Amino acid sequence: MITILQTQNEKLVPIEKVADGAWVNVIDPSEEEIETLLSWGVPKDFITYPLDLDERSRTEKDDGFTLILLRIPYFQSWDEDIPYIAIPLGIIFSDKIIITICRHENDLINSIVKKNGKYFSTLKRNRLILQIMLANANHFLSYLRNIQKIIDQTEDELQRSIRNKEVLELLKYQKCLEYFSTALRSNEIMFERLQRNKFFTIFPDDSDLLEDVIIENQQAIEMTGIAGNLLSQMMDAYASIIQNNQNTIFKIMTAWTIILSLPTIVASFYGMNVALPLSGDGNAFLIITGISLGIMLVVILFFKKINWL
Repeated sequence: MITILQTQNEKLVPIEKVADGAWVNVIDPSEEEIETLLSWGVPKDFITYPLDLDERSRTEKDDGFTLILLRIPYFQSWDEDIPYIAIPLGIIFSDKIIITICRHENDLINSIVKKNGKYFSTLKRNRLILQIMLANANHFLSYLRNIQKIIDQTEDELQRSIRNKEVLELLKYQKCLEYFSTALRSNEIMFERLQRNKFFTIFPDDSDLLEDVIIENQQAIEMTGIAGNLLSQMMDAYASIIQNNQNTIFKIMTAWTIILSLPTIVASFYGMNVALPLSGDGNAFLIITGISLGIMLVVILFFKKINWL
């Protein structure tokens, strides 16, 4: 799907044909749409790289076009084994247009489009690119906060659980954090290369904005690292807790098995066809029952004393 947008009267307006100062947003293009992009002179590799979900962050130049490949956060589905992953977003630009291309529709681009040009202009090419990068870092932080909330909720459930379900749920989000950490560090290397090559130094404000991008990205890296370390420690701790909870249940079941077996042992003696004490007593049943209950009471008190019950 190809959408062509342009800032007009401080508003983002869809237009039918590509024009100077336009922003072309491409989502999972068909063969015909790829041919359209090629007809504009865009190198084919610049189109295919962002569609490969395993591509790393980097920059390239060819035939008057520059590609900035950025890793962005992407929410798949709660039913997926890994709800949050990182996917590539290609930012292709020349002196006339900016093209963003991605395999999946994503919250990053949608959030920028929804602002309707209030905080940016497609006519300011470099600034728009930097604003996309800054919004990307902020989206990582937002997704990380969502993951942290889910982890906290799962932690509360885990405190009362003896199942593996909650631990496996935490494992899902540990994988998410690994994806985020790898993507953010890849982005960091690319941002530092842009800063080192003085790519955005034409205007002082752009240089400051790149600094903000790097700072926000570093904050996201630190937040991901902290969350990952805490999650690993939490999983180790609660794996031990679940095992202890199971051991406690087994201990209680063993204790009651012993207690309930005591009357059976006493009764089995008096089930033998031999001469036994109280065999001629009319109150033998009550006396034997009392003895059994007395033994059970003594054993219960003993188990309570050693914290088995």
